[in-house]
Amino acid sequence: MKINRLETHDRLLEFKKQSDYISQGCLDCIKNRPKEFQNYPFYIFAHARTIETDERIAVFNEDLRHSLLNPNYQRQYQSVGDVPAARFLWQPRLTKPKAQENSMLFKAYPPGDEIKVIWMIPARELWDQYDQGKMIENNVVSESLYNFKVNKEKLEAAESDDLPEWRIKAIQKEIGKNFEKRKDPLHKGFEPII
Repeated sequence: MKINRLETHDRLLEFKKQSDYISQGCLDCIKNRPKEFQNYPFYIFAHARTIETDERIAVFNEDLRHSLLNPNYQRQYQSVGDVPAARFLWQPRLTKPKAQENSMLFKAYPPGDEIKVIWMIPARELWDQYDQGKMIENNVVSESLYNFKVNKEKLEAAESDDLPEWRIKAIQKEIGKNFEKRKDPLHKGFEPII
């Protein structure tokens, strides 16, 4: 079997870019988490969602607008077809979500920067690329896929360091109370939500 070295190298570089994207997504999620999460371990759930045509057009138009208003701005998309058809959403959570294809779950432990990988499950059409002996073989992905197929309950089981239910409800109540305060223009320290 002949291997196209350029194609293999390009695939490896793309895989390394994904690693940087995952790290940046986790860091952004930690930085932008609700202030009520500050002292508690929490999950970071990343999952893919399809971008509908109207949203893709809006993203393209926004890119075009930035390029017209800012001469230093580098256009990302030359046509609507260049806009990705899906995007990853990064969500801080106090509870563990259900395991699903095309998702990743991490657990952050503030105030430090420790992050634990819970699972990394790629889209189904990519599963065979992570098999043993393949270029992008990955033990975390392989174990996640095995558990997803054979023992999904293990992936979805509560972690030993999860917060108790009463603490989660108290934090959620505090988030709701603080949200109402931010919406009230008569509340001291009001900041408009844009």
